[in-house]
Amino acid sequence: MIRAFVEKEVDPQALACNRREEFNLPLFRTLGELGLLGLTVPVEYGGSGMDAAAVAIAHEEISAADPAFCLAYLAHSLLFVNNLVQNGTHAQKLKYLPKACTGEAVGGMCMSEPGAGTDVLGMSTTAVKSSDGSYYTLNGAKMWITNGTLDGKTTGDVYLVYAKTGKGPKELSMFLVEKGMEGFRLGQKLEDKLGMRASMTAELVFDECRVPSENLVGKEHGAAICMMRNLEIERVGLAAMSVGLARRCVEVMNRYAKERKAFGQPLNAFGQVQKHVAESYCEYMAGRTYLYFVANQLDLASSGNGLDADGVKLYCAKMGKEVADRAIQVLGGYGYVGEYQVERLWRDAKLLEIGGGTNEAHHKNMVRDLKKHHERLF
Repeated sequence: MIRAFVEKEVDPQALACNRREEFNLPLFRTLGELGLLGLTVPVEYGGSGMDAAAVAIAHEEISAADPAFCLAYLAHSLLFVNNLVQNGTHAQKLKYLPKACTGEAVGGMCMSEPGAGTDVLGMSTTAVKSSDGSYYTLNGAKMWITNGTLDGKTTGDVYLVYAKTGKGPKELSMFLVEKGMEGFRLGQKLEDKLGMRASMTAELVFDECRVPSENLVGKEHGAAICMMRNLEIERVGLAAMSVGLARRCVEVMNRYAKERKAFGQPLNAFGQVQKHVAESYCEYMAGRTYLYFVANQLDLASSGNGLDADGVKLYCAKMGKEVADRAIQVLGGYGYVGEYQVERLWRDAKLLEIGGGTNEAHHKNMVRDLKKHHERLF
C-alpha cells in the first residue's frame, strides 16, 4: 500500500518542491488518511497502534522517493507524536494526538540550540515555575527545528520543547508549546540548505513564553530519559531513510548502466561500473538487514537500546551517502543534474550523518556502551 502511494503521489512532486524549497502540506495530510501520521499511536487516540518495524518500513519507502518530505514526516510522527505517546498523560494525549494523527496539527520537537547541538545537556533554554505553580516561563532559542515553520512566516502548530528547570545538567523538563502562545515566535526560516530543501527548518524563539503547568510532559527535571528513549526510535527512522534513498540509487544506476551504451557496449559490461553497482547493492542489503534486525527487537516503551540504535544509523548514513555518490559516478554528467534524482538524493544523504546524532557522537556512544555492557557480543 505505502509503496504504491509513494510512487503515485510522493515521487512526482519531489523535484519541484525541492527546487522551490517548499513543504507539501496537502500531501502530508494525506499521510494522515493512510494512518501513517499516528503509526505508533494507540487506536484510542486515533492512531494505528503499530511498532518499530512499521516505522522502518514507512521511512524506507517514503525516503526512496523524497527524503526531505520524509524528514518532515519523521519530525512529526516520531519526535512529536511518538514522544508524546510514550511520555504524556492521558489528558495530553486526548488533547493533541487526534489532530496530530490526521495532520490537522503539524508538530515537531525542540532540542538543539544555536550553541548546543551534540552537547545537548549544555542547552541554555530555561523554564522557571511561577510562584503559584500555575505556569512556567520559557526563555531561549531553539535551532535547526524541522517543521519549525510550514509557510516561512509563522511557526508550526505544536512542539515538545526541552528546557532546563534546575541547576544540574540533567535537570531538564519537557513542555508542550503551541502556536500563538504569548512569547513564542518564529526566529527565522533557514534558507539555502545543501539538501532536505523541501523540509522546512527554522529557529524558534521563546521570550518570556508562558506555558501552563498542565503542559509539562512527564516529571519536572525528568525529561533526560524521555529524550534518550526517543532518540533510539529517531535513529532507527533516520537509518531507514538512508536505506530507502540507497535503494533508489541502486535502482537508478542499475537501470542506467543497462540502458546506456559506450564504446558499443552497455555500461554494465565494464568492470569499473560493475564494481560500483555490485558494491552498492551489497552495502544496501547489509544496511537493510541491520535496520530490520534492530527494528524488530525494539520495544518503543523501553530504553537502553542505544548501542544498535547508534550503530544502525552510523552504518546506514555512511552507506547511503556513499551509494548515492557511486550512483552519480555511474551516471556521469546525467547524475549531476536534478532530472535523474540521484543528485538530490546525494545532497539529502549528507544530513543523515549530522541530524539525530553526528557520526562522531555515535562513535563515542557506542564505545562507551561496548566498554560497559558488551564484553561478549553474542
